Amino acid sequence: MAARFEELDWSSTPMGEISLRRRQDPVTGAQVYEVKLGDEYLMSSLFTVAEIEVARLALALLPGPGLDVAVGGLGLGYTAQAVLEHTGVRSLVVVEALAEVIDWHERGLVPVGERLTSDSRCRLVHGDFFAMAAGPVGLDPEQPGRQFHAVVVDIDHSPRHLLNPSHADFYEAAGLRRLTEWIHPGGVFALWSNDPPDDGFLAVLSAIFVDVEAVVVRFPNPLQGREATNTVYLARRSAG
Repeated sequence: MAARFEELDWSSTPMGEISLRRRQDPVTGAQVYEVKLGDEYLMSSLFTVAEIEVARLALALLPGPGLDVAVGGLGLGYTAQAVLEHTGVRSLVVVEALAEVIDWHERGLVPVGERLTSDSRCRLVHGDFFAMAAGPVGLDPEQPGRQFHAVVVDIDHSPRHLLNPSHADFYEAAGLRRLTEWIHPGGVFALWSNDPPDDGFLAVLSAIFVDVEAVVVRFPNPLQGREATNTVYLARRSAG
């Protein structure tokens, strides 16, 4: 019988103390996986709808097969899993800043870890997504300059609520313009946000990309007994 609460891993990182916990939900009896960074909850397996939708909505805009995808942020792996479930995906590179998070997947400590690490299309890369997006090599250190058909990002809470102030430049025009170098013409950029649609960020996106939209994703919040919402931003690099 599984314990009602268990800390599966704890590490001190440059971003703060990170922990992976598993608890039994008292209502459903389900095993819930949660990640904390310091005193802040980063993610929970209770809330994966929007993490899945950010991948699904991005890939729905692209014809297949033969799609190469990059994901910024591994977390509990649900975004990456959704990418791999798309039959048109040829390859997936997932960039994660914390080696500890990659280790959770490789050790099978999280529910989808084995699914990701056993799929030959998927490669987990330890690196700073934002530095890589702004640098000369790009998002795949094994293939400098490589372009992707979709770049999907789920790292910060929102373009305004950042895990680290160093991420801020990415959400400005210069940072997003630099990102387009790693996206095929006609390819898609998708971003998860915990906040409602941000008109200012939409304006920045529209100055760089085409077909820009903000999709509100709704899902039940059993902890608060109400509906919750996240936002998925979608934008396409001009084919011209």
